Amino acid sequence: MLHSDQTNADSLLLLVAGAKGAVASTLAVALAAMRRDPASVLPSLTTGHMFADSGLLQVTWLAGWDTSAERYTAAIKRHGVLPDAIWQPHAEELDQTPVINAPDSATDFKEQVDQLSRDINEFKSRHQGARAVFIDLLPAASHQDLNACQDLSQLFAEADVSNLPDLAYTLAAIKSGVPVVNFTPNPVEIPAVLDEAVKIGLPIVGRDGKTGQTYLKVVLASALKARNLLVDGWYSLNILGNADGANLMDPDRAAEKLRNKTSLLDDILEYEVGRQYGAPTHKVHIDYYPPRGDAKEAWDAIDFTGLFGLPMSIRLNLLGRDSILAAPLVLDLARWAVALQMAGRSGPIPELSFYFKKPVGDSPPLTFQDQVTSLAKLERECQELIKLNFSKLNL
Repeated sequence: MLHSDQTNADSLLLLVAGAKGAVASTLAVALAAMRRDPASVLPSLTTGHMFADSGLLQVTWLAGWDTSAERYTAAIKRHGVLPDAIWQPHAEELDQTPVINAPDSATDFKEQVDQLSRDINEFKSRHQGARAVFIDLLPAASHQDLNACQDLSQLFAEADVSNLPDLAYTLAAIKSGVPVVNFTPNPVEIPAVLDEAVKIGLPIVGRDGKTGQTYLKVVLASALKARNLLVDGWYSLNILGNADGANLMDPDRAAEKLRNKTSLLDDILEYEVGRQYGAPTHKVHIDYYPPRGDAKEAWDAIDFTGLFGLPMSIRLNLLGRDSILAAPLVLDLARWAVALQMAGRSGPIPELSFYFKKPVGDSPPLTFQDQVTSLAKLERECQELIKLNFSKLNL
C-alpha cells in the first residue's frame, strides 16, 4: 500500500473542508477500502461505470482541514457511523490522513485565502501527479446576500467569513487551479466567485447535496407530474441526531437548507403547492433527535387528487443513514469535477442537478427523468471533449 506522499500519477486527491466530520470520515474509510478492493465501493457509485476511457483512476486520497485535533480513527469512532469491523482494518492508514487546523475565524479574509492556498499547494506536493478537487463539507451557515459584490475586492471588503468560512476555501481552491464541489447549502456561488472560476477555467459543482428524503421527493413529484395528479399538500419531517442535526436547530443556519428543500417541489411541478388555499401547503421540518445519531428518519405525507378532484394520499417512511447516503455522492461529484475540468468546462454545471437540492447554473433539469437523461448526455460530452483535448495535446 502506498503512503500518501508516494501517490501514483493521475490519481484523485480530495481536499476536504470538514475532513473529520461524519460524511468525510465515512468517505475516508470508503477510499481506503477502495484502494484495496475497488469492488467493495464502486458498485455504490453512480459513476462506477462511467469515464472508462478518460484516465480517471480508482486510487483516491483524502486530505484537508478541521477544527478537531483528535486522531482520525477517534473521529470515526466518535461519529459512530460505521461498525468497527469495517474501518479497523484500515486504522493505521486512516490515522496517517493529513488533516491540518482550519484557519482561525478571526483572521482577515484575504489572509485566510492566502494561507489556504499555501495549504493546498503543500497537499498537492505530497500527492505528486494527483488531480485535486476541493470538497466543501462545512456545516450550514447563516445566510449572507453577497450577490451585489461586483468583484473580489468588494467581496473581501464585505463578506463575513467568520460566519461563512466556505468562501475562503472556495477562493483558495480557485486561486490554486482546483475545481470546487459545494455539497453544503451555503451559497458560495456568487457572481464574483463564478466569474473568477470561469476566468481560470474551473468547474464549480453544487449546491446542497440531495441524499435521501429530497431525492425520493424528486422521484415521486416527477411521477405524480407525469400522471397529471395534482399535489394538494406535502408534509415532510426529518429527525436526525448527528452534528448536522444539532447545527440545523439554529433557525439562521437552517434557513437556506429549508428554502432549498421547499422551493424544489414547486419548480418540478410548475405550480405552487397550496395555491388553492392561498398559502403554501408544502411543509418541511428538521428536528434534532440525539438517540438516532447518524441514522436519519424521514416521514412524508403526500396528498393529491385525481379524476373529478377525488383525494388520495401516499405515506413514505425512510429509515436512512445520513453519511452512508452522502459519502458515495461526494466521491461521484469529485470524479465528475475532474472529468469536467479535463473536458474544458468551467463555471457552474447545471446538468448535475441530479445530485443537488439547489443546482447552480442556468436551466437545470428538474424532473427525475430529465436529470438522469442529463447525466448520460453530460458523460458522453465529457468523454468526447476529453478525447479531443487529448488528441490536440499529442499533435
